[in-house]
Amino acid sequence: MQALHIYAGPQARAHLASHGLLPQHVGVIPAAAGGPKGLILGPLDRFLFGQWLPQSSQPVDLVGASIGAWRMATACLDAPVAAFERLEHDYIHQHYELPEGQKRVPAQQVSAQFGDNLQLFYGGRIQEVLMHPRFRLHIMTSHGKKLLAREHPWRTPLGYAAAFLSNAVQRRAMGMWLDRVVFSAQGAALPFGDQDYPTLQCALTQDNFMGVLQASCSIPFLLEAVHDIAGAPPGAYWDGGITDYHLHLDYPAAARAQAPIVLYPHFQRAVVPGWLDKALKHRHGATSKLSNMVLLAPNPAWLHTLPNGKLPDRTDFTRYGNDLSSRVAAWQGATGAAQQLADEFAAWLERPDMSQVLAL
Repeated sequence: MQALHIYAGPQARAHLASHGLLPQHVGVIPAAAGGPKGLILGPLDRFLFGQWLPQSSQPVDLVGASIGAWRMATACLDAPVAAFERLEHDYIHQHYELPEGQKRVPAQQVSAQFGDNLQLFYGGRIQEVLMHPRFRLHIMTSHGKKLLAREHPWRTPLGYAAAFLSNAVQRRAMGMWLDRVVFSAQGAALPFGDQDYPTLQCALTQDNFMGVLQASCSIPFLLEAVHDIAGAPPGAYWDGGITDYHLHLDYPAAARAQAPIVLYPHFQRAVVPGWLDKALKHRHGATSKLSNMVLLAPNPAWLHTLPNGKLPDRTDFTRYGNDLSSRVAAWQGATGAAQQLADEFAAWLERPDMSQVLAL
């Protein structure tokens, strides 16, 4: 069974028909939030950053939220293939022991352990990430305002309820409660237009890198917010996926003529704007903002061949509980099978076939 589906917006499709897809055509690579689902993209990441993109020399903007931010920061490390292999291993083997008598792991415990893991992973290597000769890293975070300005036992739930209701009316209205704050390395300009949602750009630095990355991965109520990040407005910072779940951003507004393609390894076809839009199916369709995007995603039918018939996801932590070895086996089975995605994309690049390119 074919594992990989290739989707393209109208501008991207015209480009592929005329020029194919070469590494020098790529100007932006987004990486979505989605927790363990991102594991399925490991073989594609290793192929893209280890074999394919090194054949070109143009600067590339890497934009990530949550696990996507972790993936894109990893792409900036020296020897990225080995770094991605370690990321996959560390993510799969992470385990949060459920305290006796409790139904869930306390957010404080998860945050402390996760912060320690990031320190082990990036400690002593932050400059590799920030000063990569080609890649410009942009990490998405969600900055709380009003009731969400500081994490609080009752204000935070009320604030997110208000954000949910505001977002249901209009996505931009959620900006009353949460800003999009993007932390960018090397003074790079945003690789997308920012008129769609209240946005602030700050510098990603040695001093704030660990806090920014942890904030981008801090799912509300499961992890604690990161407060008062250096070089940014004071307050609480949460998962970048809240404001930008799948990074449905205005890429044509900042596209470069020499590298116009947004290449998006993703775990599904839909590019959902914000985390609170998951249930709002009318916001899941492609728009003109994605016209220059080539999106790589698993064939939905192929997903049924994976362990448990699905992508790895956060429900597996509950499914397997403290049975770490069984969850590890299931997730390793999925990531091993995902090598087919990378192999099929490499084959398509060698012999581009437009009959295999679907409308985004």
